[in-house]
Parts: sequence; structure tokens; C-alpha cells
Amino acid sequence: MAYSDFTLKQLKTNFGISNKIGKLFKDIETQAISSFLSEALTLAERLPVRSEKARSELIVMPILLELMKRNEHFFTIYSGDTLIADKSKGLSGECDFILAKDVGTFDINTPILTIVEAKKNDIEIGVPQCAAQMLGARIYNQDYGSKLDKIYGCVTTGDDWVFMKLEGDTITVDINKYYLGKIEELLGVFQKIIDYYKHQLS
Repeated sequence: MAYSDFTLKQLKTNFGISNKIGKLFKDIETQAISSFLSEALTLAERLPVRSEKARSELIVMPILLELMKRNEHFFTIYSGDTLIADKSKGLSGECDFILAKDVGTFDINTPILTIVEAKKNDIEIGVPQCAAQMLGARIYNQDYGSKLDKIYGCVTTGDDWVFMKLEGDTITVDINKYYLGKIEELLGVFQKIIDYYKHQLS
């Protein structure tokens, strides 16, 4: 069993992780888009973005690189890496993207956010996988002595973005969607999450 095999029901049965819909963020400060990101996304619009691989290369990665640059490399990006939390319980597998605190190590250090590219452009399919990866990230952190109160996640089609939060034994799926067409607001959401971790991990 891998992260992608889990259902929300299995997370509840196996780990006691319930789920709900709620509002995750308020008072989001929009972030101006840089010329680098604007040009990258404009170029992406001209290309046939038909696969998950193309979305990750042309849309998701430029956004994450922009955020990394804005935050002076506070975090680093792992793409397609395997996160092994507990193989015996199925909490292991490849993650589309993991944002982790950058401490200059080769191995993944303190995952703070996982991003799942929605299969078949369907956000709902990606939610259980993201939830399982968030739980895996928490267990991974605990094993390394880092106990964060919250782990965030996100499922995206490239155009649509849904954020999630694991706190205690509850996964909250944001009632609001964010959109590539409103990139300044999307960057604001990411920045709010990163600012939270800057405070927690300072």
C-alpha cells in the first residue's frame, strides 16, 4: 500500500484521522507577481499542457521557485522523492512535491507542505492521497524530533488549487478554491503558510 492507495475512510479506520470542510485562511495579503513568474506562466499558456508532468514542469515548479526566492531559501523543494514514514502501515511512496525546511542536508528535513497533482484533472481524487502524505509528513517529522502542530497540503490541477491542513486528528479541506488566474491571491496563501512555519521553526 502507498499514499495514493488510501481513502479517507481508511485514514479514519486505520489512524483515527477524521476530515471536514472549513475555511483555512483569512486576511490573505496578495503578493505581486514577479517578471520571472509572469514570463514563465505566459510561456506555459502557449504550450500543450496535457499531462501531470507538463503541469509540474511548466506551472507548479515556477510558482514554487518564485516562493523559494522570495523567502531567501527558507525551504527547499523535493520533486518526485519518496517519503518513507511507516512502511508497515502503508505510509510510504513517491510525492509529487514536498516543501521542507532547507538545512542543507541530502535527506528530506522537516517536511512542511506536500503538493499532489490531481489525477485526470480531478481535485477530489487527489484529496485522500494528499491527506495520507500529510500524515506521513507528521510521522516523519516526529521521528526526526520535529513536532509541528500543523502540516499543510495542497491538491492542484495547475489551474485550480485546494489547500488542506492536518491538525490534531482532523484533516480540514479548505472550502475555498484558489486559481492560477488569480495568481496574486494564490501566492498570498502560500506566503501565509510559509510565514507560519518561519515562526514555528525559527
